[in-house]
Amino acid sequence: MKYSKATNYALHTMLHLAVATPEKPMGVQQLAQQQKLSPTYLSKILTKLVKEGMVQSASGANGGYLLKANWESISFLDIIHAIEGKASLFDCDVDHGPNCLIQQVMVSAEEKMEEELRNVKIADLAKEITAAK
Repeated sequence: MKYSKATNYALHTMLHLAVATPEKPMGVQQLAQQQKLSPTYLSKILTKLVKEGMVQSASGANGGYLLKANWESISFLDIIHAIEGKASLFDCDVDHGPNCLIQQVMVSAEEKMEEELRNVKIADLAKEITAAK
């Protein structure tokens, strides 16, 4: 299974924000430099995260992006859905109807994976990094 690079960058950006400055805005330039990518590309990713209510943008000289007040509850799955959408990873193209055994196996596996990703919070990883310092 493979997610887009945008999802990978979104997960890393959220972790950077959680570890570095959960209450203070961080500029897109600085965030982009940390991941060695274009600020324009990262801005598009951040726009999706803002739209989903995970990140807020602050304008002005000391502006940038910061996590929303309830950021501790944001899971990997929340971030993945913000970037990739909520569509199923698998759709059976053969018209067997809802009783397709292949699709049942794939949907069950997807549900288990989503449950795991729902249980992993960005805050948990931020705590691990902070404790290791």
